[in-house]
Amino acid sequence: MSSPKPTVLFVCVHNAGRSQMAAGFMKTLGADRVEVLSAGSAPKDSINPIAVEAMKEVGIDISNNLPKVLTPEVVQESDAVITMGCGDACPFYPGKRYEDWVLDDPAGQGIESVRIIRDDIKKRVEQLLSELLS
Repeated sequence: MSSPKPTVLFVCVHNAGRSQMAAGFMKTLGADRVEVLSAGSAPKDSINPIAVEAMKEVGIDISNNLPKVLTPEVVQESDAVITMGCGDACPFYPGKRYEDWVLDDPAGQGIESVRIIRDDIKKRVEQLLSELLS
């Protein structure tokens, strides 16, 4: 069931880095025009601290977010499903918009590398947002 606002789901394996950064950008840039969800096929216990630090540098606080498990229900309620390296773990439902963003995993990387990933994610989120709201 879709709400009047588009619902976007960001999925990566651990829901601790890429998908959390993407969700942070979409919530900030989309304001109240988009519903934002994130999940992981094998979620970690906490958010990657380097991802938190990289997002803080651009004024977005994701430190209180918690990784969540990917369920078929969360996919069903989404209009757009953006995957980031989770392969076939994401259930497919007809009528949804699916995109796979090929991005390096920030796990185990230093802040310099994570900044590059963060900036790439921001550009992709801006593009997606303009397409969803046009």
